[in-house]
Amino acid sequence: MIQKSFIFIVLILSACSGILQAQNTFSVSVNEVKNGKIKVEPAIPDDGKVPKGTVLTLTAEPDKNYALDAVYYSVTGMWGDMYLECMTSPYEVVINQNTKLGASFIEKEEVDHLEVTQNIVYAKPGVKELKYDVFAPKGARNLPCIIIIHGGGWIWNTEDIMRGMARELTKSGKYVVFSIDYRWAGNRDGDEAGNTMPDIIGDVFGAIAHILEHAADYGGDPTRIAVTGDSAGGHLSAVAGTMPNKIGDGGFGETEGVFEFMPSYIPENKTVDQLRTEMMAAIKAAAPSYGVFGSDRLNHYSEDPKANDSWKEAIAPLSNIPNAEERKIPHYLTRGTKDGLITDEAVKRYVDALVEAGQRVQYVQVGGAGHAFFDWKPDDNTKATFKKYGIYYINEMEAFFNSVFYPKN
Repeated sequence: MIQKSFIFIVLILSACSGILQAQNTFSVSVNEVKNGKIKVEPAIPDDGKVPKGTVLTLTAEPDKNYALDAVYYSVTGMWGDMYLECMTSPYEVVINQNTKLGASFIEKEEVDHLEVTQNIVYAKPGVKELKYDVFAPKGARNLPCIIIIHGGGWIWNTEDIMRGMARELTKSGKYVVFSIDYRWAGNRDGDEAGNTMPDIIGDVFGAIAHILEHAADYGGDPTRIAVTGDSAGGHLSAVAGTMPNKIGDGGFGETEGVFEFMPSYIPENKTVDQLRTEMMAAIKAAAPSYGVFGSDRLNHYSEDPKANDSWKEAIAPLSNIPNAEERKIPHYLTRGTKDGLITDEAVKRYVDALVEAGQRVQYVQVGGAGHAFFDWKPDDNTKATFKKYGIYYINEMEAFFNSVFYPKN
């Protein structure tokens, strides 16, 4: 009886040990790599099980006539595979969940025209460093600047997802492009206090402030700025285009009826008032793509008990369009006809409001396209969608920007 009990205890302990081991290891695999090679160090075990906390170094090498697009890892998220990427190699990945690794390569001729400067930190108001990347045509000098703001529901993605658009917008040699990141809403960055929409908008204005200060370093003209972005970035780029007059230090909702955005970066030699004036003059065009413009679909993410619908109105571009007689901000809007998230009716409400304010606006519906066709990720489907819809309409968007910055006599 004692021997049987001992054997039973051993079996229980072995099973528990197996469970604990399973909880402390994760499945890691490498996706198929095309047009180059990837090396993972230390090597992944044959069973694909990697201890939690292991640091893997990914080194990528392109084939002849190709260049590195990104080294990456992906995890399962709310929208399928969610990618975290780096445009340089080697790249370190810490394993803390089931993970897929990979590398993406691109034809050299697609990037030979560029000088890319990555991960410029403009602020650190919380846990996460806030960064942007610069895509400058070689030899750029005093060119207008386009600032891209990524989407992801205000809770995911980084500036990397817009690099396909950035590369396209620089091919003509007419623009320097800046792709920016910002805090995620709530506690998703690991911040103890949740990030609100005014915080996120403050990050957007902080990034623009930093770019205004440093644009000339990359061949850009800080007095000629356009903003664009898709999905959540569509909302944020519309805010940046229509609402720089709301930059200030009066707080957001702290005083009844006062809703101002404090940039997360302010140059040392500038006051908030000076920055507001400069930004209102510099931002001359907006191209928000399939964004949210009305307060009915926006969340201020504030836990302040005073928060009410007026707080949503204060972050809604639809409710804050300047009259063209006071400040012109021409718009170029796009939406896919099969977009299941953003309706044609919602975009038309914004279009009608812009027209009512005397603003110039162009609205283009993209036949057959769904949501997020301007995004760029390592997977073949996203690349194919970008090639099918993104490239053409980015060129159309650039034609709109040309009409603002390079008008024909």
